[in-house]
Amino acid sequence: MRAVVVKAYGGPEALLTVEVPTPEPGPGQVRITVEAAAINPVDLFIRSGGLTFHGAPAREQTGIGCDVAGVVEALGEDVTDVKIGDRVIAASTHSGFSRDLGPYADQAIIAVDELAPAPAEWPAEQAASLPLPGLTAWQCLDIVALPAGATLLVTGAAGGVGAMLVQLGTLRGLTVVAVARSSDESYVRELGAGYFVDDVAKVRELLPEGVDAAVDPAKLVQDAHDAVRDGGTFVAVVADGGPEDGRGIASQVMWAHPAREQLDALVALVDEGKLKVRVAGTLPLDQAAEAHARMAEGGLRGRLVLLP
Repeated sequence: MRAVVVKAYGGPEALLTVEVPTPEPGPGQVRITVEAAAINPVDLFIRSGGLTFHGAPAREQTGIGCDVAGVVEALGEDVTDVKIGDRVIAASTHSGFSRDLGPYADQAIIAVDELAPAPAEWPAEQAASLPLPGLTAWQCLDIVALPAGATLLVTGAAGGVGAMLVQLGTLRGLTVVAVARSSDESYVRELGAGYFVDDVAKVRELLPEGVDAAVDPAKLVQDAHDAVRDGGTFVAVVADGGPEDGRGIASQVMWAHPAREQLDALVALVDEGKLKVRVAGTLPLDQAAEAHARMAEGGLRGRLVLLP
């Protein structure tokens, strides 16, 4: 089968499509035929060797990918709650991304505690775009733990994680203050945002006391932190320098983790018509390097997805 791997960390050109033996699932795992694999920023981070800067050893071969949709074709030992032929999705992060093969492949090994049934009506490219952004948003909202009626600032509100935060925050009864480009205002308001600004510095003009909490997928860091009221909460989705401590604000950097019950709940919301995702485009598996280059350029409106 084909798989996209990295043998020497670097730019998009480091992604190599190679032929490898079809892997066999171990205990608590399944093998799926990959229908779609969505591109995430963490994929670019791993490809460039980012994990080695956090103490992980360099590897001779690293599999790439996280978000995936596909069909179960083989079961590992003791797997009883998944059947061959099931359509599933997953945010595959087992082994902390230290693995020889990932979901950028014709087939992939997935731990059963990472997967959920795929949304009933969504095509594979949409289904693969849900898991990691959805889980990230869900877990950020659990961290801030705001009551209904509280105000939540979301930066990058038109992006993958940001759009999920707007939708899930609204469903939890929060008043969402969305920050995005002016061209995205209508989209973000359709998702449920109560307030919209194209510059985070304008938040205090709308809410002089500040918001109760901020989640910062856009990595605005200090500017987003400044919009939070004294004693509020700030969550950075990706570590990119921390804001200055002070004013009693609880600050935290979060990394999403697999949570099957949460992924099941996200799929249920999709099936009820309460969540949506945008797909910016699809590319063949062997054009993974082009997909990474396009993501690195920025400005995408939705997810890029690889189709084997």
